Amino acid sequence: MASYHLSVKTIKRSAGRSATAAAAYRVGERIECQREGRIHDYTRKQGIEETFILAPKDAPDWATDRSRLWNEVEASETRRNSVTAREWELALPSEISAEDRSQITRDFARALVSRYGVAVDVAIHAPHREGDQRNHHAHVLTSTRRLEAQGFTAKTRVLDSAKTGGVEIEQMRGLWAELQNRALERAGEVERVDHRSLEAQREAALERGDALSAEELDRDPELKLGPAANSMERRAKVMAERQGREYVPVTERGAVVHAARQARAAFRELRERLDIARETYGAERDAGQGRVSAGLAALRAAAAKERGARAESEDMQERLARVVGRSEDQDDTPKPEGRNYARERLKEIMEKDAGRDGQAAVHKLDGHSEYDMGKEAAHAARAPTHRQGQDRSEDIGREGRKPSVNERLKDVMNKRERLEIKDERGQERDENENENTRDRDRGEGYSL
Repeated sequence: MASYHLSVKTIKRSAGRSATAAAAYRVGERIECQREGRIHDYTRKQGIEETFILAPKDAPDWATDRSRLWNEVEASETRRNSVTAREWELALPSEISAEDRSQITRDFARALVSRYGVAVDVAIHAPHREGDQRNHHAHVLTSTRRLEAQGFTAKTRVLDSAKTGGVEIEQMRGLWAELQNRALERAGEVERVDHRSLEAQREAALERGDALSAEELDRDPELKLGPAANSMERRAKVMAERQGREYVPVTERGAVVHAARQARAAFRELRERLDIARETYGAERDAGQGRVSAGLAALRAAAAKERGARAESEDMQERLARVVGRSEDQDDTPKPEGRNYARERLKEIMEKDAGRDGQAAVHKLDGHSEYDMGKEAAHAARAPTHRQGQDRSEDIGREGRKPSVNERLKDVMNKRERLEIKDERGQERDENENENTRDRDRGEGYSL
């Protein structure tokens, strides 16, 4: 899902910063600051995809020369605490193409030029090689004064005023969201970005009945690491990856941020599983399943979410059918109580598998004696030696092939019968021994 980000910062002399240094760093070029007599060389900086300058129509020709442009900006400000430039930091959707990212950034820059009459210097950056590979972003650096034919003139106080600054920035935030959503729509994406505050998004989610989204939005903003802590955490991640171990934060702020991100990831995972379970339950109920069967299928689908991640390209219905493992001709109509359907199904399998032998096994399963099966069964019961020899011959014939269901059942029943015979004989032996013991006891008693 595309995420929205637009922030506005200022370049202040009071903070020891300059417009020339800020421009050189963002575009990765070499600019000599004439006011300070310093050279800002960032030509070795990587990850810069595109840079361009936009200026009003009546701007002088030197406006397209980056070094001249920002030296003129510095020269137009005479106070030691002046705000020399303003930066608009934009997050670009990773779901759209590089051409579309360039186009929407250019459209936003044109809107700044048209609305405020300022010069705009744009640098589009690729994701950092050690960070999130979806983090495409742009740095839009603007002058704080209008650029006209004679050079820089009046300050853009509409952005500086407490009464109008917030309103202006909010309108530009809305424009940036609109540009992104148009590009996402052209790319065939369903999700849209929302420039409103988290509180406004939460209220909207509650109005449409999406409690999960409202709960996810109802959270504190993530703690900012800062340049020093961020650099330390990046080095720790790289070292952990090289050593093949789990990343452990090395700063207190990093530990807080890492724990918060893990909690949000667990929440998203739980929400995805809940959605899968809900869809599975609805599909099973529509297919005629009972509530219990549909609930079990939903639980299996939720538990198999990780196993199904390897086949995310498959259709959702195919994934649900694979998880449930249900055939089209399965009969799941409600069944009355008082019948042993497992026994009846077992009978059908045995009868189909082995004919007469299957019938014998079924009768044994139902508790009938072998006499009820006829003289052959009684003769087999009275001749265990012959039967054992037959079993050995059958075992030899079964070598090299997988035994059938009936054969496995017969083996189990024969073993059970032998155990029962041994138990009966053992009981008779115990009774005889007890009787002999009682006789000896009585003899010893009467000997007195």
